Amino acid sequence: MSSPGALSPKLNCVDLKGKVAIITGSTRGIGKCCAVALAKQGCNIVIAAKTTKPEPNLPGTIYSVAEEIEKLGVHALPVKVDMRNLDDIKECVRLTVEKFGRIDILINNASALWWHRMDGTPMNKYDLITGINARGSFAMASLCCPIMAKNKFGRVICMSPPIQTSYKAFKGFTAYNISKFGMTMVAMGAASEYEGQGVTGHSLWPATVIESQASKNFQLGDSSMWRKADILADAMLGLVSAPDSYTGKQLIDDEYLMAEHGLTAEDIKVYRCDPNVDPPRALAIEAGGGHMGTDAAAASGASFTRGDVRKLDKDKEVSKQSDLEKNAKSKL
Repeated sequence: MSSPGALSPKLNCVDLKGKVAIITGSTRGIGKCCAVALAKQGCNIVIAAKTTKPEPNLPGTIYSVAEEIEKLGVHALPVKVDMRNLDDIKECVRLTVEKFGRIDILINNASALWWHRMDGTPMNKYDLITGINARGSFAMASLCCPIMAKNKFGRVICMSPPIQTSYKAFKGFTAYNISKFGMTMVAMGAASEYEGQGVTGHSLWPATVIESQASKNFQLGDSSMWRKADILADAMLGLVSAPDSYTGKQLIDDEYLMAEHGLTAEDIKVYRCDPNVDPPRALAIEAGGGHMGTDAAAASGASFTRGDVRKLDKDKEVSKQSDLEKNAKSKL
C-alpha cells in the first residue's frame, strides 16, 4: 500500500501521527515539499524560516505554509528564524517544546548559495554562507538532538552533498563546499554521538537540479533539466521510516531510492518536471568527479558562476567568458 505523503507508489512509510518535525527554510521549494509530505503522514510541522511577508520573487510565508499544513489535519507552528541568529534558533526549539513537548525530526534545509572562486569571494559572503549552512545547521542539531534522545527517537537530515576528497571538486566552489560539507558533518556527528539512543543522522543530496524558486531565480537551466522536489521528499520519508540501525549515510536521492526502496529507472521518471526528458544528473558525485555541476562541466566544458541574484547577468557573463577561455585552450 502506498504512503499518503509519497509521490512514488512504491514507498511504504511509517505513520508519523503525533511526531514533530522542525524544517528550516520551509516556506517554499524543497523545504515546503518535505513539510507537506510529512504532514500527510500525520506529522506536526514547525515552519522555521525568515519570510513573514510575500515578495515578488519569493512566494510563500511561514504563515501561509502553516495554514496549508493545518488543512492536512495536523498542527503547525510558524516561527521566524534567521539561521545566522542563535537566539532565533534557541527560541524556535523552545517554542516547539512548549507547544508539542517533543522534537522527533529535524530537516536542515535552509541554505545560501555561492558558486564563486576563492578570489571572487568577499569575506562577508563567506561568513554569510557558512553562518547559515554550517553554523546554523550545527546550532539547530545541537539543541534538538538531546531532546530527541530523551524520547529514544530522532531523525536528523541535512540537505547537503557527500563529502568529496578530490581537489578538482573545489574549483569555483571552495567557500560553498566548506559550508555544505559542514552541514554533512553535522549529520554525521548526530549519527555518531547519538548512536544507540534512537537518533540517526544522514545527509541527502539531489542528483539533478531541483525545481525551486532558486533554480528559477538563478536561471539554472530550464524545466527539462530539473526534477520535482518530491524526489527529495520521498527519500526523506524513507530515511525517517528507516530503522535506527540505518544511520550515518551520505546519500544521493535517486541512488538511495533505487538501492533501498526498489525503484527502477522507469519509476524515477515520475519525478521529472518534463515527462519526456531525462534531466542530467549534474549535481551527483560520480567516482573521481565533483558536484554542483562539475561533472557536467568536465564533460561539456561548461562552468557555473552564481551567487547574488541581483548580479545574475554579471555571473552569467563570467560563466560565458570562462567557457570561451576553456574552448580556446582546448584548441591549442
